[in-house]
Amino acid sequence: MTLGRESDEMKIAYVYDAVYPWVKGGAQKRVWEIARRMADNHDVHIYGMQYWDGPATIDRDGVTLHGVCKPTELYAGERRSIPEALYFTRHVTMPLLRESFDVVDCQSFPYFPCFSAKGHQLLRRSAFVITWYEVWDDYWYEYLGYKGVFGKAVEQSTVKLSPTIIAISEFVRKNLATIGRKRGVRVVPNGIDFHGMDAVEPAGNDWDVLYVGRLSSHKNVDLLLDAVDDAETRLGRTLNCGILGDGPERERLWAHADRRGLSNSVTFLGSVESDAEVIGNFKDARLFVLPSTREGFPNTILEANACGVPSLVIDHEDNGGTAVVEDGVTGGIVDFSADALGEGIATLLADDAMRRRMSGNAREFACHHDWNRIVAEMETVYERAIARQ
Repeated sequence: MTLGRESDEMKIAYVYDAVYPWVKGGAQKRVWEIARRMADNHDVHIYGMQYWDGPATIDRDGVTLHGVCKPTELYAGERRSIPEALYFTRHVTMPLLRESFDVVDCQSFPYFPCFSAKGHQLLRRSAFVITWYEVWDDYWYEYLGYKGVFGKAVEQSTVKLSPTIIAISEFVRKNLATIGRKRGVRVVPNGIDFHGMDAVEPAGNDWDVLYVGRLSSHKNVDLLLDAVDDAETRLGRTLNCGILGDGPERERLWAHADRRGLSNSVTFLGSVESDAEVIGNFKDARLFVLPSTREGFPNTILEANACGVPSLVIDHEDNGGTAVVEDGVTGGIVDFSADALGEGIATLLADDAMRRRMSGNAREFACHHDWNRIVAEMETVYERAIARQ
């Protein structure tokens, strides 16, 4: 792997509690894919919880992994655990301060570790960058009730810590402006291994509709199940829908599918360990549906695009997926209702010519988000942050 440009070697630290591939999610994968490519030309470290056996510090694909504490549960039910965030912050602070780095890139959520990274900037004179995935603002009240005032206060404090913020999408950049952060923000989107994905074989399924993601309430997978039922009525046939992922909503969704009489239509695949298996299932699909109402930059849409699969997403003010899908070009954006989503599914499945056209457009969009291009952009951001520091 090469980045396609020359750059002075930097010593870079990424700070995030959950480490890929032991924990799989969009943020974890972004950190890993960028880190391992940066390691071709730079000295790269990741500070997280120790999910692996053996010594606390190991080398993996040229990246030095530092396990600063034993792993603990990231979630308390559906919510990110505040005690876990404080636990990790307490354990990462001193190991991070013991080393000098040119750049410390801390992932925004769950906020508290960003204060440790700020300490490194002040005491070690590092360039400090925060990568920002979502802006919650008033959503904190929905998430925590009256206690949301504390979450909102921490978010607004965190956004002021670093002179440089990397927003993962233009949607996130605009939302940062609404909470007072307009300057020092650079958009560097998520990416994919475009050419590597081309080499993956299909998994051998035949999905009309595929969902890939965590089974949590804001993902609205129950809405997808209702929409599948609606689309079957419109098309006059049984659909084959794959649900790939796990989470706290699993058993409730199983029961919901049974009540809707979808046992012959919907297959719950659970968690899939292999990235190749995820991509293989994308290649088996005619349509990817992400009914979530809260996203920053869904990497699953890029993965679907790279496989030539159009995507359907929900039109919602908190859904950054609407900035990734071009309505009528690479997929569709529909209202938040089972009828609208069912109609969108039925329309795309019934029109092979439209789907083929969207497939080509989706592939072209994905090609511009290859990780090597993204890493080159990150290098530029880091170099400017160092110069500013």
